[in-house]
Amino acid sequence: MFKKILVANRGEIALRVIRACRDMGIQSVAVYSEADRDSLHVRFADQAYCIGPPPSSESYLNIPRIISAAEITDAEAIHPGYGFLAENAHFAEICESCNIRFIGPTPESIRMMGEKSRARQVIKGSGIAIIPGSDGELGSQEEAIELARKIGYPVMVKAVGGGGGRGMRVAHTDVSLAQAYNMATREADSAFGNPALYLEKHIEKPRHIEFQILADSYGNIVHLGERDCTLQRRHQKLVEESPSPVLSRKLREKMGRAAIKCAKVANYSGAGTVEFLFDQEGRYYFLEMNTRIQVEHPVTEVCTGLDLVKEQIRIAAGEPLGYKQDDIQFTGHAIECRINAEDPTDGFRPCPGKLEVFNIPGGIGIRVDTHAYSEYQIPQYYDSMLAKIIAFGKTRREAVSRMLRALEEFVIIGVPTTIPFHQKILADRHFVSGRIHTEFVDEYLAGSN
Repeated sequence: MFKKILVANRGEIALRVIRACRDMGIQSVAVYSEADRDSLHVRFADQAYCIGPPPSSESYLNIPRIISAAEITDAEAIHPGYGFLAENAHFAEICESCNIRFIGPTPESIRMMGEKSRARQVIKGSGIAIIPGSDGELGSQEEAIELARKIGYPVMVKAVGGGGGRGMRVAHTDVSLAQAYNMATREADSAFGNPALYLEKHIEKPRHIEFQILADSYGNIVHLGERDCTLQRRHQKLVEESPSPVLSRKLREKMGRAAIKCAKVANYSGAGTVEFLFDQEGRYYFLEMNTRIQVEHPVTEVCTGLDLVKEQIRIAAGEPLGYKQDDIQFTGHAIECRINAEDPTDGFRPCPGKLEVFNIPGGIGIRVDTHAYSEYQIPQYYDSMLAKIIAFGKTRREAVSRMLRALEEFVIIGVPTTIPFHQKILADRHFVSGRIHTEFVDEYLAGSN
């Protein structure tokens, strides 16, 4: 087992990894930008090194500085968290070349599943259903229009190297596709340094359901059930829950087997997530595979009793899983709400500033993952997420009830947050009944539902 791990991230996920290391008796090294000097992940790590000024490109994305910090501190492994360099195959390769273990899948697996058009081809060859679309990246706007006419509108153009809702545009006509193609190209180039796009049939009003998998280096793979991530705004997840309200036991087992098959095709090791779109007729299609820990991983942890970060570390250290699919037990229901420093009344505008009061909720069935505290100054340079509330109950109704209690108890003064928005959404009759889709929040905000 590793003696020291460097955490190449910030915020709540950095603190989450540091806590797992502490539980395992492993020393942790935090890296931070000048803007994060007062962050809790810096305070609670065994060692901490400043790696540059606030902009991510000069700190959390600066590979030479991160590697230098690992070498100076004699860290044997690097945990990338999520975001930043977590799905960067080049970074994983550099770690290997420097004899530092990258806590994640191999560079080959990251590259295979990270290039979305290539992942589609690989999964299609395995027999798992994929959304109709281009076999590879689009060569031109004209090619996109020709293919769209063939498979039928509406369609969506998506960034080959992207995710998180960037470089994605829906089109319903030739004219709107031409506009979408140009806009998505610019967004993809700006966000990922790769303007390439591919095209898919747009599945209207689906659910977004993902399966958590764990795979060791000896060919053992299990799935840990699903997370329903249907509540989104502009392709950004807001609320996640497990299990999904719409999956039968039989369908859950079938989709779980498909997720394991995806991992096998990718020769995968570590923690990963296989995402599916689930249409209104009950059909599911492979969407993508995320080769990292997810923001929403805690809902799986509370339903299975497994610590996914510890599992990542053990797998990276060469240990076998030590359990089989039949050993995984699922209990209760969990829901996660992402609490962001954003103003829902002003288009969810990010609101950096000072937290005058930050009182987190508690009680039975409530977990809060956060790096924030009273008097904390929210930097303007990074993601606006302040905390994640995870509510657990024996039933979905109990989990929702506890979440609403937690949202009421969560007192944040100093900046606007998304708490009032979550309170409204979770009390909405459509959410309560489980009758939602990926466009639900946008329709809700537009006042059309």
